Amino acid sequence: MRLFGDLLPYEEALKTVLNNIAPISCTERTALDNSLGRVLEEDTAAAYNIPPFDRSGVDGYAVRAADTARAAPDAPVRLTLAEVVYAGATGTQMVSPGTCVQIATGAKMPCGADAVIMVENTRREIDAILLLKPAQTGENVGRTGDDVMKGELLVSAGAVLDPSKIGVLSSQGISRVKVFARPVVAIIPTGEEIVPPGKPLKGSQIYDINSHTLAAMVRLHGGEPVILPITGDKPEELEAALEKALEGDMVLTSGGSSVGEKDLLMGILEARGRVFFHGVKIKPGKPTTFSEVKGKPVLGMPGNPTTCLMAAYLFLAPALRQMARLPAYNPCRVQARMAERVNGPRDRTQFLTVRIEGEKAISVFKESSAITSMSHAEGYVVVGESAMLEKGTKVEVVMF
Repeated sequence: MRLFGDLLPYEEALKTVLNNIAPISCTERTALDNSLGRVLEEDTAAAYNIPPFDRSGVDGYAVRAADTARAAPDAPVRLTLAEVVYAGATGTQMVSPGTCVQIATGAKMPCGADAVIMVENTRREIDAILLLKPAQTGENVGRTGDDVMKGELLVSAGAVLDPSKIGVLSSQGISRVKVFARPVVAIIPTGEEIVPPGKPLKGSQIYDINSHTLAAMVRLHGGEPVILPITGDKPEELEAALEKALEGDMVLTSGGSSVGEKDLLMGILEARGRVFFHGVKIKPGKPTTFSEVKGKPVLGMPGNPTTCLMAAYLFLAPALRQMARLPAYNPCRVQARMAERVNGPRDRTQFLTVRIEGEKAISVFKESSAITSMSHAEGYVVVGESAMLEKGTKVEVVMF
């Protein structure tokens, strides 16, 4: 029977993981419309001014401000209407003294005009416009380059592309962008007792939960999951699965890291690479492991579903985001009060799953094998070693 190594405190274990995770260097070009959430690899500067020409900011009339100086509701100024210009069209008439051009929002300003008076401040005659108020030079006019000047840095390398950044890139006619690749995370499910969803169960078999919760976590935090076939408990099968998984950028194992006689994975990892730790002083999540094989990080997740998913929040999310060059994992935190008394374990830090009702944090933890301990939870409370939280104690809930 393989015993756990020296259990590391959570903070030390997480630091060990992050100190051995290198940001991905591979890049690819992708369509702009597929780039949401991707990390830009290169600085991108403007090739064009935005707006590319002086344009009207309102529906109204392009005028010479000097012609409007005396306009008032009881003494309107009369201007001859020269033409109508819509957005996307270019006018043919110059605005000369005593004339104006009807113009749509976004349309290019005609030559000679230096202001736009809103249609609400005018009255229409058959072939003329009566101005009811004066316009100032530049009023309601967007100048060339007011938003973006040619050569200006639009989006910096390392930025996560969101809708606004995608919009500013599209304003330059950019259809493809160079981004960092999403890390490929290979997931090795282990255990003779688990079966993929969709297959019939036989005897004492159960469905594979962990591969799918882990794959969802990988997608959520910037990676591309690859779920390998379920691997049995034979050393040669585990060796072959690990070799295949090492084609990715990170490896996740589920199960096979505890102290049972058939938990062979740790021996294989020790023989093939370096084991940084085998066991963490946390509940749930004690069997969590971290290794490196052929320069690839290998996170070993416990087999019980609740424990596996909690370990993924505690270790996988921050590690994968660092590898994917995403902002550091920083979940939302809210204040609440314990709905009941809680006694922390004597020798470990507990991450107690809770749901929020009003100002109360209500424990929903059942046992490590109960996935509903997570699905019914909204977050967790950190309970220190041997700590006691009385009913009503103010706590910080880390939200999922």
